[in-house]
Amino acid sequence: MTTLNEAPPDLVHTRDALHQLAYFAVSPARYRKVGRMGLRPTHGGFGTPEFEGQVARVEGTLLVHETAAGVATQEISTVREAARFLGGEYEVGWFTEFRDPLQPADPDAPLAVGVVASGFIADWFAYGWEVLEKLQGQAIESDDVSEVQLWPEHFDPAVELGDQERGRRASYGASPGDRHHDEPYLYVAAWGEIDRSIPYWNDEAFNGSSLPYRELLDSADPVERALDFLLQGYGVLHTG
Repeated sequence: MTTLNEAPPDLVHTRDALHQLAYFAVSPARYRKVGRMGLRPTHGGFGTPEFEGQVARVEGTLLVHETAAGVATQEISTVREAARFLGGEYEVGWFTEFRDPLQPADPDAPLAVGVVASGFIADWFAYGWEVLEKLQGQAIESDDVSEVQLWPEHFDPAVELGDQERGRRASYGASPGDRHHDEPYLYVAAWGEIDRSIPYWNDEAFNGSSLPYRELLDSADPVERALDFLLQGYGVLHTG
């Protein structure tokens, strides 16, 4: 059974540093080659799927670049150095179609990545991915179901389910936290209007609902608790 651990004290600083790496170094390494940006959990962290015989990823406090020539590693230092290590140059506008691109930090500032916090985020991503793949399997046949992706701009695994024309589509995800939430949380973010008189829609930071990490941590079965929460939102959207 999946177990969750208490969030480490340096979670926020580590998360923000890894977010910069994901958006400005790891994801662009794949996008430059094949025009795709989605990431996924990898061993001890996150990274790209295989593309043109290579993988770019983060493992703990290391950058890892796997190519046909072998596996190279480097301690995380700055975002600019990470981009170079993974085969490119730091570029703020590497992708111009995001509605809410990540605001860049100083690319030459040393990144504070704690080994315990990095491992915590890796475990959270793996847990979220497991939950979202289970959710995919419970969608109704007529739904438009996306791939599960770890998106670099939001830095979280998410999947999209539902019919947009009928107001049923939403993003279902597992955030490691953000400026509105210090700790991880699960969310259902509706694409259309929601009725705020329905208690389920409880998060004022976005158009949807969230389940805080504490409720998952206190659950006897965090995977089942997560699925219950996500499926409740799915049911509200599909019966409203």
